[in-house]
Amino acid sequence: MNWRKQIFMLRKLALDLRRSTIPFEPNKDNFSAQLGYYYFRFEEEFGKLNRLITRLDAEGIPLNTTYVDVAEPQLHYYPISIGQYGLAVFHTFLKTGRQDKRAHFLCIADWFKKNVQHDEELGAFWLTAVPKPEYHLFTPWKSAFAQSRALSILLRAWQLTGRDEYFALACEALQPFRFDISEGGVTANLYQQRPFYEEYVAAEPTMVLDGHIFALFGIFDFMRSATQVDRNSTAIARQLFEQGVASLIQWLPEFDMGYWVRFNLCHMPHYPTIDPCTVGYLHLIVAQLQILADLSRRSELRDFAKKFAKYDRFGNILRMYLLKYQALKQLNRV
Repeated sequence: MNWRKQIFMLRKLALDLRRSTIPFEPNKDNFSAQLGYYYFRFEEEFGKLNRLITRLDAEGIPLNTTYVDVAEPQLHYYPISIGQYGLAVFHTFLKTGRQDKRAHFLCIADWFKKNVQHDEELGAFWLTAVPKPEYHLFTPWKSAFAQSRALSILLRAWQLTGRDEYFALACEALQPFRFDISEGGVTANLYQQRPFYEEYVAAEPTMVLDGHIFALFGIFDFMRSATQVDRNSTAIARQLFEQGVASLIQWLPEFDMGYWVRFNLCHMPHYPTIDPCTVGYLHLIVAQLQILADLSRRSELRDFAKKFAKYDRFGNILRMYLLKYQALKQLNRV
């Protein structure tokens, strides 16, 4: 028995049960062409922002520790977390006007410039090197969520500085959304007319719900900010956003367990048949759907948000955690 995993998961579940809300406040002003606060008002405090961020490197870039199921723990650069922390620093700059926070934010934007991968057809993308054993990812992998974080950072850096190289890179970062994962892109089920933006791009679709929605937020940032600057790229972003919202509405009934919500729709042979989300994730998904309903003006999303919010009852939580434990055990996490 791996006591390290057992203790890690018990602490995680205990923390999850104590959560009454998500740790960051949803933003209200989400339509201005001038990008300000992100859709959630992230704060720089590590414990509240992301428990896997342990420290900053010499240039102020956050480092993650590996998850419990990675055999050899290591500090690593995780583009999703780097983008999240960059947005938190940007929020501090907006609140205080401090020039050191402005400079810190631009250091993080420059990290995305320095660490980008380019492909003539696929455009610009960022790779994550840490393994994700549950999805059989052991080599550097792409992520629609990471693309989204890069978009949100680069576009704010462009507006803050007026430097076109940030905007040009953001335009390139849209491209991987236009390709299926089988072609090296970040979209699953593209040719089945139900595109899903993949947080973890693996050999088969993993379909993590909150990752798809976060990807849509970054695309919407592009739509908001670039309308008067680049009509062609804005049209691409609009198409990506609208098709991503429409397909989400089609997929949501399959995430609905009738009393709870699935974390993903991964159907790899080794993966659990049902992997429910935790309490904290349920709260996050409800908040995401409420925000996305406003952005897209699709009432179906608000209806799902209201339905999912009603699942947050003690009896349902106990029922969910029995399945969650079974899923974690099958994935060798407990």
